[in-house]
Amino acid sequence: IFSCGADKVGMVWDAEAGERIKKLSGHESFVNSIRPARRGEQLVVTGSDDCTARVWDVRARGWASKLEFKYQVTAVTFSDNASQIFCGGIDNSIHCFDLRNDSKPVYSLVGHANTITGVAVSPDGSHLLSNAMDNSLRIWDIRPFVSQRTPDRCTKVLQGVTHGMEHLLLRCSWSPDGKSVASGSSSRMVLVWDVFTGALLHQLPGHKGTVMDIAFHPKQPIIASASTDKTVFLGEI
Repeated sequence: IFSCGADKVGMVWDAEAGERIKKLSGHESFVNSIRPARRGEQLVVTGSDDCTARVWDVRARGWASKLEFKYQVTAVTFSDNASQIFCGGIDNSIHCFDLRNDSKPVYSLVGHANTITGVAVSPDGSHLLSNAMDNSLRIWDIRPFVSQRTPDRCTKVLQGVTHGMEHLLLRCSWSPDGKSVASGSSSRMVLVWDVFTGALLHQLPGHKGTVMDIAFHPKQPIIASASTDKTVFLGEI
């Protein structure tokens, strides 16, 4: 389990023993986002209010790579093979960096009109889902070669999510089969969309506060949601 927060550190936990096994220290302000690599080396990426994103090797001391930005970094994730990282922040854009040469972005995904609050790579690694305070989610084509029909890489804009005056970092998630995506919302609902049509499929009620994060069950039609009401719900879809 990976966690981060206002104490300026990232944490790696043993899920079975419930014990901390690694403390990622080095950031100078709140750590807003943390994400491990799906496969390969034991890498973790973090994004912080100190205007940096840092890559860590869990087996080593200190950070392995540091990316510096002009603005706070609010959402980070690895590409499918962990050769690239995607960093979103209060500049309303998502920047892709190649870890083999991180001196400048490979490209930037521009289209959101407010702070990026969440990013997630699709199960097959071909697309990136982003959530932002402009009350929309976007799906981006992140394959190496992009169709001329989508030169800006944006393939879909999903509407229905609401970000309240609290300006919380609402996350987003893909279903295991890549056919659906979900997001939390200040409307206290869990929202689920069809990836191909963009239609809003489900609005799951129950929470009494903003829904911050969601996760699909790997095999069953169940979605977990965490809220500012201090509860975690399991809902069937």
